[in-house]
Amino acid sequence: MSLAGDILAAPARLGAVRLVAVDGPTGAGKSTVAARLADDLRTRSVVTTVVPTDHFATWDDPVAWWPRLVEGVLNPLENGVPGAYQRTEWPGGVPSPGAWITVEVPEVLIVEGVSSGRRSVHPRLSRLIWVEFGDFATRLERSVARDGESSRAELVRWQAFEAGWFAVDHTRARACVRVRS
Repeated sequence: MSLAGDILAAPARLGAVRLVAVDGPTGAGKSTVAARLADDLRTRSVVTTVVPTDHFATWDDPVAWWPRLVEGVLNPLENGVPGAYQRTEWPGGVPSPGAWITVEVPEVLIVEGVSSGRRSVHPRLSRLIWVEFGDFATRLERSVARDGESSRAELVRWQAFEAGWFAVDHTRARACVRVRS
């Protein structure tokens, strides 16, 4: 069975919505996996929305933003109504409040990014996908290529943080599916 087929066979646990987390370390390829999965689901005429954790996280707030996602998106969708959140944008490399994003009620909601599969959301997940690629240095170089050389020091600090986060949260061990990108 394909990953999309597996997700469609899973029970909806966020009201009528199947919630899928695509988690893993920075530079592993989570965004690519989430985009491909969303495309596959959409070719099956499944209404699918992707919400990246990058729309919430900042260098100084890597995971404590979670209540904004729960209150603005997950709780409303669970109740069958659209959600909304204010996206974090990075003009000049500095995080600031950006545009408001409305999230209509989809059949599948993919939350993609570091900490998306955290233990607290596990009961609401239809599937947790763990994405991995290479070692610390390889992922760092991929991330720097994506975000720019000026972000290297922050990415090193971020990778150290996320290693500790994953060790405590045991995200990889709880994943239903593991993907090497």
